[in-house]
Order: sequence, then structure tokens, then C-alpha cells
Amino acid sequence: MISTPKKILLRVRNLSVGVAGKNGIKPILRDVSFDLAEQKILGIIGETGSGKSVLSRAVAAWLTQPLVATAGTVEFQGQDLLKLQDTELRKIRGSQIAYIGSNPSGALDPTLPVGSQIVEKLRAIAPNISAKEARDRVISLLAAVRIPSPAARFDEYPSQYSGGMMQRALIVDALVAKPALLIADNVTQPLDVTVAAQILWLMRELKTEFKTAVLLVSASLPVVADIADDILLLSKGTVVESQPASDIVRTPTHEYTRRLIALTPKIWAKGAGVPLKKIAIAKAAKEKPSAPILSIRNLSRTYVVRRRGGFLAYNHIKAVRDVSFDVYEGENFGIIGESGCGKSTLTRLLARLENPDSGELLVGGERVTANSRKEQLKFRRLLQLVLQDPYTSLPPRMTIGRAIEEALLIHKIGGGHASRRKRVSAVMLEVGLPEELYDQLPNSLSAGQRQRVSLARALVLEPRILILDETLSSLDQPEQMRLIALFRQLQVQRGLTYIFISHDLAMVRQVCSRLAVMYLGEIVELASNQTLFDDPGHPYTKALLSAVPTMEKRPFDSRDHLLEGEPPSPIDLPPGCSFASRCPQRFEPCVLQSPKLMERGSGNCSACFLLQRPPAATAAR
Repeated sequence: MISTPKKILLRVRNLSVGVAGKNGIKPILRDVSFDLAEQKILGIIGETGSGKSVLSRAVAAWLTQPLVATAGTVEFQGQDLLKLQDTELRKIRGSQIAYIGSNPSGALDPTLPVGSQIVEKLRAIAPNISAKEARDRVISLLAAVRIPSPAARFDEYPSQYSGGMMQRALIVDALVAKPALLIADNVTQPLDVTVAAQILWLMRELKTEFKTAVLLVSASLPVVADIADDILLLSKGTVVESQPASDIVRTPTHEYTRRLIALTPKIWAKGAGVPLKKIAIAKAAKEKPSAPILSIRNLSRTYVVRRRGGFLAYNHIKAVRDVSFDVYEGENFGIIGESGCGKSTLTRLLARLENPDSGELLVGGERVTANSRKEQLKFRRLLQLVLQDPYTSLPPRMTIGRAIEEALLIHKIGGGHASRRKRVSAVMLEVGLPEELYDQLPNSLSAGQRQRVSLARALVLEPRILILDETLSSLDQPEQMRLIALFRQLQVQRGLTYIFISHDLAMVRQVCSRLAVMYLGEIVELASNQTLFDDPGHPYTKALLSAVPTMEKRPFDSRDHLLEGEPPSPIDLPPGCSFASRCPQRFEPCVLQSPKLMERGSGNCSACFLLQRPPAATAAR
């Protein structure tokens, strides 16, 4: 049966956009042309600075000063949006063209319930609809995007939504008027792999259900190739290649496309991952391992938060629960899991930014108490933290050199100003920053350069351990690869030990020798790189692996393993295994008892009763 060609909804021809300045207009987009048919998904791919976000705004006729369209047309349903007045555009934006950005947490008013904000938009577009009809429609859409308990969530505030739920709520906000075009600009970048995979599957279903075309903008080729019908690649504001998604992966024609494909990390290909450190296989070889550089013993942290609507009533949020592991000198240890699993809280406990309720932390065999300022300073020199956001982690009014030097002043090391400057300059050169940046402010730096400044601030104290908390998550793939190469070089030169905190499984596959998987505050699996990716022992680990964006064939099919919904609340944890409510393989013991980490051999452990289940019973499931 021959399918009927879809009608062209959006036609962009010879579009050029620039930035107006004192010296004229600096071009950002040059001569961009493409078509998007009804109910199709077009992926726009490009590195940071390629112009893809500017293109998404131009398509919505949402160019604000100093951005200006210098040539071309953007025809939507036969109208050139660039020639319409603001009054005419207001009738199209929000109703016929919807836009979702990459920052779900800042998109809605934090002082109003999520549902009422969406209702307000709906009634502004369709003033004849009653308040009850609007509420019912929004609740129906919240259910359609698989937000659990939609009627209850309707009255909750943005702060009560997880990142994944907020992104789904924004999809509802976009689709509530049944638009013909949805522009999704980097919507999966801040999300965990499982949530991002759910959002992409959701878009694929909704384009048919709501008869909506999607313009999907992303820096990740695997993400877009998994969902788009066609892909357009931008480089320095110019279209370098445009093909159907399946063809662009199999037969790329441009060198830029081939380079992006080559830079995409291989997860299950032969030779993928990192070789096991000797210490990671010492147990299997029946050798006595050296003493760990960092030991965590039964670490727990519970937050007491006042309960809304109750007098002297409090909730107890169990963020980290009885966590134990060792990290050995010179190895790269990874901690992975979804948002809300306790990674960030554990990071603060490791860096001693917070004190645990119970348990202990040992560095080099010495118990860290940090009861005095002297002890805190001693600990800070041994262990440093590099944070996720390169834009808010640097003081904006402090020069780059002064920001790096600050740690030396606090610790009263480095001698006079001249010797401190010499030490700072040497560290800057070591991380790839030219010395002429010393007296400049960080506002002109790229995200990658800012992360190098943060790295230099940590290294200037010559620590033994670096905790990298989502340090690479805000960077595009080429910049990630450059920083990973820098981490490896520094590890060889300085003998560093790294702890990577991340939800990016493709990244940790490249750099970590051992990994711990966290779920609802607990470690549910602890394994070597090779074992975790090839033979995971926990269903949650398999769910994470099934959602990894990749152009390879996955050994774990997302149709069998991808999770639905949200984890249980850390306030009211269910009895038994905390993963049981989402586990497709649960059986009776799972809902009655909480499993502990069980040995699988060669130092690999999983907290799952399936390891004790007879093979015949598993096969009969």
C-alpha cells in the first residue's frame, strides 16, 4: 500500500540571521533551507555555537534584539512569519506553534500550581471553554503524558515536580491548544537517560495522536536518530547535510557528519569501555588489594522537612540509606542513577559539605570528622569537588586568576602574590587556559573554558581525589571528549583518583573502571565496567542501559526494560525492595523484604532476590 505524501507544514527558504552590533551585522545563520511535513519529526543537529537554537527561535518568529533576520522566508501554513506583525504572531504562537525549551524548572511560575497555569493558557486561547472543561482537559492530558495521579498533581507546585515530570507538564502546556507544530529545543539534555527515553517515546506517540509535526533540536546525534524521520546538520550556521535519519547514519556524505558519528561513544562495540584496574580484579585473582584511598561505611542522611498544612508535622526524606563502598588510589569510580536517587546528597556527604546522620568517611585510612577548621582545611586539600553548572559555579565579578588563587589564600599557602600568580598560571596552562585570561572576567568564556577554570581551582591545591559532579553534562560531545582526554592526562601526571557522579552512561563507560548504581538512596549494584554493561545483575541497571542513546544495537531492549512512571517517594518508602513497584520481574520476596548487596563473583554485587531465584522459576515467569 502506497502512503499518501504529507502536506508541507513549514517551508524555510534561504534564511539568514545575524547579531546587530556597532560594526554591522555578524552572521549566525547563512542561507538555511528545509521543509517539514505534517506529522513528521525533523531533527536539527549541531555543536554548541552552530546556530541551532537561533534557528528554532527564527522558526517561531521569536527573534529579539540584537538578533535580526537579514534574508529568507519562514512559511508556516502558507504565511511568511517574518512579515507578520506582533498582533498576528500572537494568534499563532502558543495556539498553532508551541515551543519547549531546555530548562523545565524555570519555565513556569513557582508561586502557582502547575495545573492552574496550564488552564490559564488554555482559556486565553479558547475563551469560550468553561473552567471545569479546561480543568478536565488538562488532567486528561497530564494522564496522556503518563504523569502519575494527574488529578492530585494538577494542584501541586513546580517545586514538587521532578525534572522529568516538569518536562512532561511543559509538553501538556504546549499541546493543550493542539498546535500543528511543536518546537522542542534540547528538551532531553538536562534529563536522565530513562526519563529522556520516555519523553522521546512520548513525542513519537503524540505526533500521531495530536497530528503534530515536531522540530527537535539537539546536540546529540544518537538522541535524534532514534526518533526523527529526517535530520538536518548545522555547522557554523550553515546546513552541511540533510537526509532521512536512517540514511544519515548508514551513509553520511559530509565530513562533519562522519566526524560527529566517530565522536559518538561506542558502548557495546568490541573494545568499548576501559580496561579493569588491577585493584578491581585483585579479589578474583586472590591477591590482597592495597588499602583504599577512600572508604564509605554505612553512610545515611535523612532530611526533616515541615509538612504542608500540618501544625508541627514533619516529613522525613531518606536521601541516602546505609551506603558503603571503597575507592582505590588511581582508579576512576562512577556513581550513576536517575535524578532523586541520592547522588547529589552523597556528593555533599563525600565532600563534607554536609554531615551524615550515621556512618563514617575515611581518607587514607583516617576517619574524617571535620570537627575543627584545621581538620576541614586538611581534608579540603586532599579532596576537591568540581560542580556541574559552569555558569553559576564561578564568581562573575572576580577575575579568572583571582578565582583560582582564592583557594591558596584560604589555605595560606603559596607565599607572596608573585609566587601565587606563578602557581596559578602554571595550573591554567596545565588545564589548557592561556595565561592572558588571568586578569579577565569569566563572562566571555565558553562552557568548556569555564569548566577548565573550575578544574584549575580544584587542582591548585594539589588534591589526591577529585569528585566530578555531572561536570561534563552541560557540554556538547566534542568538548566532552577534549575534557576526558585532559582528565586522563592529569591522572597520569598527578596520580589523581576520580569519582564521577553522572547520569550519562555513555560517558562513564569510557572513563570508569568500577561503577555503583544508586536507586532511592541505596546502592543496588556495584560492579566492574565490563560486568555492569555486559552482564548487569539488577533490573534497574538493565533499565538504565536500555535507555542509553546510541546508534548501536542495544543488548537490552527498551520495550522490555524501559521504566514507566516515577520512583516511589523517599518520604513513604514501600516495604520490601524499593524497586519492586517498577520491576517487571518482581516476585513474592521482593514486596516483603529489602534485599542487601549479594556477591556475584569477582567483586561484583547486586541487591536483588533474582540472584537467589532458581533458574527454572525465572524461566517460568
